[in-house]
Amino acid sequence: MKRWGWLSTGVALALTLVLVMTLGPNKDPENQSEAGPLPMAPRLPAPKDTGPTPTVPAPTQEQIAGQPWMHKLGPTEKPPQFVLFSFDGAVSKPHWDKVLPIAKAKNAHVTGLLSGVYMLADQDSTLYQPPAGLRRGSAEISFGGTRQEVAARIGYLNQVIDAGHEIGTHYNGHFCSSGVQPSVDKWDNQAWNQELDQFKQILERSRAAGLKLPDSAIRGGRTPCLEGNWDQAFPAMASHGLVYDTSKVALGVQWPTVQNGLYEFPMPEVKVPALGKRVVMMDFNLWYSLNGAIEQPERAPDFTQIVFDTYRSVHQAALNSNRAPIVVGNHFNEWNGSAFSTAMEQFLEYVCDKPETVCATYTEVIQWMQLQDPAVLDQLRRMPAARNW
Repeated sequence: MKRWGWLSTGVALALTLVLVMTLGPNKDPENQSEAGPLPMAPRLPAPKDTGPTPTVPAPTQEQIAGQPWMHKLGPTEKPPQFVLFSFDGAVSKPHWDKVLPIAKAKNAHVTGLLSGVYMLADQDSTLYQPPAGLRRGSAEISFGGTRQEVAARIGYLNQVIDAGHEIGTHYNGHFCSSGVQPSVDKWDNQAWNQELDQFKQILERSRAAGLKLPDSAIRGGRTPCLEGNWDQAFPAMASHGLVYDTSKVALGVQWPTVQNGLYEFPMPEVKVPALGKRVVMMDFNLWYSLNGAIEQPERAPDFTQIVFDTYRSVHQAALNSNRAPIVVGNHFNEWNGSAFSTAMEQFLEYVCDKPETVCATYTEVIQWMQLQDPAVLDQLRRMPAARNW
């Protein structure tokens, strides 16, 4: 049974529907924020099948030289405190223009989770065939605008890739449970395979147009609205070469585990100190917890401070306990006067050069884990979740 915490299922679905309608498929993807996850995403049980442990290429000597933390831990050494900044959608140049200089100054790497339809011009939308019998050329978010806009997008995404940041998948049509049916939470294994096939085909088209993103570089992603039938979705993801997912929700900050052949990096449910309540630590969820996701830009400074303080308290809790990687999930958005994007940018600048802290990509964390003694990783996973309460 799904757990909705303090928010009823009906209210959650209604709110997400309003958001989808507000941000829907006629908006410019450069300025559009995708519909966020449900305000209290359910914490679902892990699949019974662990499956084989996936692997990624070992770090290069150049990587190791530039990342002194990329080594096997000594007998008394603690792991770095990893912080994983990840952005659903991942195509807004104005937001990349803010993130990239901060990341460069702080020696940080981040992960953009790309929505495939943003790489198809509106006039090419019928090249996308959604799975599960959905109408060809349909999506719950916009397509990519003009062909000229898609070409420009390829140009700045290449800059992101050249700077050492990771691109993963946010899949394609963003079909959440509040919108067009059947939504991703109802898709079977065949539907997930079809969606991933479509993502690969879209990227092949983008590579032919100059995108410097090999198929093998797509190693994981986050599902729309954090939804999915994992026993159906994960095998499809693994069969398409993915090695991680970052869609599930966990109480507190926990080390990734292998589930159905993928590493799961869960989104943490944390306490918002200013509110005294627990919330999934993603921008839309935080916004809903503050004022029901109502636009009040005059409150932006207060919201930014509350969210920044939440991030900081979670970092301190993990740093002082299990050192599990902290997933900071965001959209490139301008919600409530850009309160949440500003909080993320401030935290990126604040945390990434803190002692014993590393802002890394998912692949880099997996590379680090591959260097460790399996018994050490098992011991870390057995530690209690880091909680900021």
